[in-house]
Amino acid sequence: MSTPDSTALTARRAFAPKGYATLVDVGLDLDMVSPYQIACGNPDGPVLITYNYLDEPTARSNAHLLKTLGYLPDMLFNRVLDRALGVAGMQRADLYVTHAFHALPPKRSSTVPQRLVEESFDAITRHEIGDRPAIALGKSAAKACKRFDIPHVAVFHPSARGLTIAEKAQRIATALAPHTA
Repeated sequence: MSTPDSTALTARRAFAPKGYATLVDVGLDLDMVSPYQIACGNPDGPVLITYNYLDEPTARSNAHLLKTLGYLPDMLFNRVLDRALGVAGMQRADLYVTHAFHALPPKRSSTVPQRLVEESFDAITRHEIGDRPAIALGKSAAKACKRFDIPHVAVFHPSARGLTIAEKAQRIATALAPHTA
């Protein structure tokens, strides 16, 4: 497990936009920017930037598992990522996963205003990336990378509709290919 950038961790703990829960609110305030980094916190690995971590009800009801694994294995997002990692010959421990938006929406699949995504990205995410390669998972993460001049490869979000699991996984694996050993 990596040591978090103290600026990003401090900023994540302070980021509390009205109408959104925080990791503190749901009992997931660990000493890392995101609980996802329990599994994917390689400080030297390529950075995958997701839209957000989870919604508040899902995070709250799964807090025990999230404190252990950092993610929910049965979610579509994680099934696609596992498949992509298999294709790329990588493991979760090879990656650093973070989010463009570091608060928890009130319900699943909520749309977060892009200005809030960019506020979060500016305060938190850009401090995590450094000069590492970034892969933006989905349009919102890609827009934030572009807005802050973060070099990145944009791919479909693993939960996006319109492509099969295999197609989404292959696109992520292709983006990861330059970073495999």
